[in-house]
Amino acid sequence: MEEPVKHRLKRQLRRLTPERPYQLAAASAAVLVLATGAGALAVGGDEDSISPVPVTAASEAGSDLADSGPEAVAVNAAPPSAEPSTAEPSSAEPLSAPTADPDLTEEAAPEPPTSKVLEYDYQAQINFYYCGPAAVRNALSATGVARTQDELAGPLGTDQFGTDSAEDTTRVLNAEVAGEPYQTRMISGGSATPAQMDQLQADVVKAISEDRSVVVNIAGSATDTAGGWHSFPGGHYVAVVGYDDDGRLVQIADSANPATSSYWMTTIALANWAATRGYSA
Repeated sequence: MEEPVKHRLKRQLRRLTPERPYQLAAASAAVLVLATGAGALAVGGDEDSISPVPVTAASEAGSDLADSGPEAVAVNAAPPSAEPSTAEPSSAEPLSAPTADPDLTEEAAPEPPTSKVLEYDYQAQINFYYCGPAAVRNALSATGVARTQDELAGPLGTDQFGTDSAEDTTRVLNAEVAGEPYQTRMISGGSATPAQMDQLQADVVKAISEDRSVVVNIAGSATDTAGGWHSFPGGHYVAVVGYDDDGRLVQIADSANPATSSYWMTTIALANWAATRGYSA
């Protein structure tokens, strides 16, 4: 009884061969069901004696379908395995730059005062060529450093011809003041330029705001704000101990004459007085 069923199924499959693949697939599935049922009927109706037959039926059907054309082979083909993805992982969003916390931002430095005069201990020079040691001594007294003119003359290289240059006063001031804050500014030429005048003004304000006096090496003549005439053709050293009007005016401590130990002068006049020389600030 099983053989006539198989022959009938095969004839049905051959008639379906010209059909489209999806029709063939449906027919194949029907063949498998019918073959399974036919096998079960041939064995008997006892459920205990029924053995699974889908694999055998599928194999026989597949061998017959192979003769019908390449489209039939695809019916029993296993689905292609998925190819592993080669796509690159998406890059993470760029981190934005951290913003400064306004509460943690350093406070801006306070503006220097419009006017300031240092407290200092004035002393006139003890001989005619000790203007350098006297000016440095007066300047150091404003920072609380006490030195005699004789103690400073040796390090300054002072002799009867005086002290050579502002480079020497800068070196000795830095040796005595913590942090070595002084630097030398030279003013070349017969007169100061506007830029050099502005620089002197800024240097004076900065130094005196930090409680440091400025030592200036001058030569020639200059007039103070009261009309006083001060002349040192061979050169001289003075200390600047104060300023006013945002540094446009400076107060001079002059060791040459105790009678005129202190006077005010414009910063422009002082810059021109220091032309061909320089200063320590």
